Amino acid sequence: MDWLLLLKIVLIVIGGIVGFVLFCVILGFLLGLFTGRKKEYDTDSGFYRFVLNSMTGLVLFFTRAKIKVKGLSLPEKGRFLIVGNHRSNWDPIIAWYKFRKHRISYVSKPSNFKVPCYGRVVRRCCFLPIDRGSARNSVKTFDRCAELIKNDVVSFGIYPEGTRSKTLKLLRFHNGVFKIAQKAHVPIVVVCTVGTENIKNNFPWKRTKVILDVLEIIPADRVAEMTTAEIGAEVRQKLGEALIGYGEQPFEETEETPEPETQA
Repeated sequence: MDWLLLLKIVLIVIGGIVGFVLFCVILGFLLGLFTGRKKEYDTDSGFYRFVLNSMTGLVLFFTRAKIKVKGLSLPEKGRFLIVGNHRSNWDPIIAWYKFRKHRISYVSKPSNFKVPCYGRVVRRCCFLPIDRGSARNSVKTFDRCAELIKNDVVSFGIYPEGTRSKTLKLLRFHNGVFKIAQKAHVPIVVVCTVGTENIKNNFPWKRTKVILDVLEIIPADRVAEMTTAEIGAEVRQKLGEALIGYGEQPFEETEETPEPETQA
């Protein structure tokens, strides 16, 4: 390849990235004028949701992530709680974008709401911060999630592990998160995520294959009949079996590894 042409391509890419960053900074400032830094909203703004999805689409384009959604279809009608394994900061970003027609909001750590532009936008999309150091405050957040779901404002996504797993093995679940579905009387959608941890290493030279595998939809009536511990055990089992199918070892050696389900 001609070196001059290569230099032009590199400069165009750099210019595009710089321009995008400046655009986000300016947009964040303007949107911040109409958004409270700590206010919780009762409606999901169509405009801010459009901004969020547009910005996410651009970011994912630059990351060169090739995302495949497989498995079951998400419920066409009604709200739900979506849960899964957590292995990268990209997990919720990819999920809310690929399932964007369902208007999914996420529970996230408070520091994420301080990120310029992003923090203001997601607040208007009903994302909620959670104080993981306080059980009482966590319950208040779960109640707020259930209220927004019952009012048909948004569906919610949350990771039962509570934080991303740096080893990629499933961490122990905080089963209290399943109370959201019980209080809102909605199904639980179980999604296995594979490959997101590779994005930071592959960018910008290689494409990253990411899979969102919708494993199970636990009906609302069944969710209501089960304890949160039983729900957690079932969800963890399903995720473990799926990860084994993708060639991973999802559990620590001290844990019992489930046998993958076989087709009759």
